[in-house]
Amino acid sequence: MKRLTTLFACLTLILGVILYVAAPVLAAANSQALCEGSGGTWKADKDLPNGGSCTSADGRTVAGTIQQLTDVLIFIIGAIAVLMIIIGAIRYVLSAGDQAALTSAKNTILYAIIGLVLAFSSYAIIHFVYAAFNIK
Repeated sequence: MKRLTTLFACLTLILGVILYVAAPVLAAANSQALCEGSGGTWKADKDLPNGGSCTSADGRTVAGTIQQLTDVLIFIIGAIAVLMIIIGAIRYVLSAGDQAALTSAKNTILYAIIGLVLAFSSYAIIHFVYAAFNIK
């Protein structure tokens, strides 16, 4: 059980860090090459910082798709982190004074909170980048 809890906590932390680091890069990567690679149509627009926008046949944009994907991933990370906090709290209550179990439960809660903070930070950074660069 300890290995599984540590694995979930580390996975949440790693995914949070990946989103935290990669989200601004993905958000700003809306370019003509990315558009053509995705099968979309490039439309020039002088008001956008990168000079145009990409729209698919059904009206979705690459930036919008990336934003939806990151929103879903952040939701999943948040749900896993909350689940790990609950598991850590249950383990804390059931530790019955055993110091090793108590420390393990505290670490589970700590790592889950760190993952949750990173997920919320990456969410804020993604939406800040979209707002700052007027990406649609």
